[in-house]
Amino acid sequence: MKERLYLDNCCFNRPYDDQLLLKNYLEAEAKTYIQKEILLGNYELAWSYIMDYEVSFNPFPDRQNQIVKWKNIATADIDESEKIIAMANEFRKMSVKAKDSLHLACAIEACCSYFITTDGKILSKRIEGIIIINPIDFIAAMEVHK
Repeated sequence: MKERLYLDNCCFNRPYDDQLLLKNYLEAEAKTYIQKEILLGNYELAWSYIMDYEVSFNPFPDRQNQIVKWKNIATADIDESEKIIAMANEFRKMSVKAKDSLHLACAIEACCSYFITTDGKILSKRIEGIIIINPIDFIAAMEVHK
């Protein structure tokens, strides 16, 4: 079985951030490379109802349309459930924001190996059952395992 990945909303939006900042540029390039690997079938992508919710609030229709296309590529699409809410509530006790907690719970429910994000606050968390990693570090780890 291929490893399944969860890219959160800030990761999907990184290419739209200020690309003159080196960190943003490198993370955007890494995210694009990861998406290419998903399209090549080397990894699976998970999606969730909280991604649908957050993407629906993107004020830029062109960005919203580009991001939501990835839902059709995902091999798992997680809906809200009591289990997700309970898991997210546990993450909230660890000072994880509400939406981020739901993203993490959905990623775990989807059996993702990695939660890929550019959010520094989430990257500082350690959650049992999933590796939280930024796109650049994921690519470095991926290269080691080839």
